[in-house]
Amino acid sequence: MSDVRFAVVGTPGDRRVTMFRDAAVAAGLAEPHVISWRDVLAGREIGAPEGALLRVDSPGEDGEADALLRGPGDPARVGGGAAWYAAFRAGLSRVAAIPGARLLGDVEEISVMFDKRRCHAVLAGAGVPVPPAFEATSYDGLRAEMARRGWSRVFVKPAHGSSASGVIAFQTHGDRVQAVTSAAWVEGVLCNSLRVRTYTSSGEVRRIVDFLAHDGLHVEQWFPKASTGGRPFDLRVVTVAGVPTHAVLRAGRSPMTNLHLGGSRGDLDAVRSRADLWERVLEACSQAAACFPGSLSTGVDVMVGADWRSVAVAEVNAFGDLLPGLGDLAGNGRDTYAEQVRAVLAGAR
Repeated sequence: MSDVRFAVVGTPGDRRVTMFRDAAVAAGLAEPHVISWRDVLAGREIGAPEGALLRVDSPGEDGEADALLRGPGDPARVGGGAAWYAAFRAGLSRVAAIPGARLLGDVEEISVMFDKRRCHAVLAGAGVPVPPAFEATSYDGLRAEMARRGWSRVFVKPAHGSSASGVIAFQTHGDRVQAVTSAAWVEGVLCNSLRVRTYTSSGEVRRIVDFLAHDGLHVEQWFPKASTGGRPFDLRVVTVAGVPTHAVLRAGRSPMTNLHLGGSRGDLDAVRSRADLWERVLEACSQAAACFPGSLSTGVDVMVGADWRSVAVAEVNAFGDLLPGLGDLAGNGRDTYAEQVRAVLAGAR
C-alpha cells in the first residue's frame, strides 16, 4: 500500500466523500481521514494525519452545515449568500491552518470561484471567452443598465449561488417582462424548487430581484446556445491538473440545463464530432483551469453558440466533479475521483 494518505473536508456519508473514498481505496490507499464541515464551521477542534493530502469538498446538502453557514432556516430557501460566503471563507481559513496537511486546492482560488463577479473578472482578464457582464444591486438598477447597454436578454445570478439557486433568465420587450427561474415564494419565503416557473408580472419579478440583490447580483448578457434534439444545451467539463478529462452534455427543457431541474445528459458526440468546435471547447476549458493553478480539479460550464462555432465559459466550479457514472474522455473508464487520485499518485500535486 502506498504511503500517500488523503484527508477530506466534507460531510460524512455524503456521496462526494464516499465516491472519493472508493477511488482512493481502489488505488490501494488507506481510507481518507474525513473532517466534518460541521466541526470546521462550529469552531470545534480539527486535524489531519501528518503529511496528509487535504482535499476540500462541498458541504453538500447537510442542513446543519447550512445553518452554520447562513443561519437557521429552511435549507431550500434562496438567499443569504453573503452570510454563507463569509462563513465559508472563515471555514476555509481554518482548514488552511491545519498543521501538517498539504492542500490539494488553494483556498483563495476556491473563494474566487464562489464569487461569480470575481471569477468572471479573473477569466476575462486572462482572455477566456466569457459573456459581457455587469453587477446590479436592485431591479431598477438592472433595468437601467440593460437599457444603457441595449440588452433585452440577460441571466441574473446571485453572486454566491450554486446549482442555479436564484438564477433568473430575464428578458424584456418594451414594458413586458419575462423571468424564468426555479425560485418560488412559499409562505413568504423564497425557496428553490425542482420546477422551473415563468413570471410575467413586473411586480413579481421586481420583488424577487430586489430580494436577491441584497447579497449582490452578477448579470451576464444572454448567450444564445446551440440546441440538440430541439433542446438548448451546455457542457460541464471537469479538468484535472489543468487538463480536461471528463465532459457531459446537459440538455435542458428551459434556459437552465441543470440536471436536477429537468435537464438530461445528451449525446456528447454532437460536439465531439465537430473537430474544430471540440478543440475550441477544450481550449477554453484549459484556459479557464489555468486561472486556478492551485486547484487540482475544476468544473467548467461552457456554452456552445447557436452558430455552432462560438464558445463561452459561463462559470468555473470548485466542486464541479460530482458526475456519477461518467467515464473519462480518454476511454480509460476512470470517473472524476479516480482520475484525481491517479493524477496525485503520478505527481500532479
